[in-house]
Amino acid sequence: MNEQTAQTIMSVSQALAARRSIRGFQDREIAPELLEEIFTKAALAPSNCNTQPWHVNVVSGEARQKLETELMAGLAAGAKPGFHFKPGDMDLDGVYKERQYDCAMRYYGTMGIERSDREKRNWLMSKNWQFFGAPHVAFISMPRTMAEVNAIDIGIYLQTLMLLLVEHGLASCPQGALAVFPDPVKAITPIPEGNELIVGLSFGYEAVGEQINKVTMERAPLGDTVTFTR
Repeated sequence: MNEQTAQTIMSVSQALAARRSIRGFQDREIAPELLEEIFTKAALAPSNCNTQPWHVNVVSGEARQKLETELMAGLAAGAKPGFHFKPGDMDLDGVYKERQYDCAMRYYGTMGIERSDREKRNWLMSKNWQFFGAPHVAFISMPRTMAEVNAIDIGIYLQTLMLLLVEHGLASCPQGALAVFPDPVKAITPIPEGNELIVGLSFGYEAVGEQINKVTMERAPLGDTVTFTR
């Protein structure tokens, strides 16, 4: 994805096909006016009873660098996870666990990391809290009193945001890992009282050609996930 892509009007189908989880970014910030435009449009995402349960904290510049430093220091010191909402990769079984393993093997395999190499796997995992080098990171929270059905609205908002980024030639990576250590985030940026982090999104301009961006994922056959009844 690049600026030339952004100058071409995209259909929704094209944006869906172009969107991938990118983990290698240029050291280049997005113009503030473009950020405001994108997040203004993302607010058009639908939600149950128009509750709009999301709150987004976008962290950039010095604050982003300070947060990375704090998160990595905590990780090195053995910080314990403090998430409120259950992570999506917990308690998986059956085909869902198989897909999770396949995702991990493709990711590690692209980077030449064997499953048995725990040290390198942990090193790659730690890139989550460095935001994969992205210059911007969005932390999405919702009221802690809400539950699974309300989280559907968060997912709709997140997809809307990611497709808008694609439309403007930008790349992103949604990360459940960014909700795992909430305290350093809350110390850097004002999360609304009563809210808890549910997901984060690292984003910016893709560093085209980086090995970490070459990973590809497959989708299950349509018949495995959709049933048509007449």
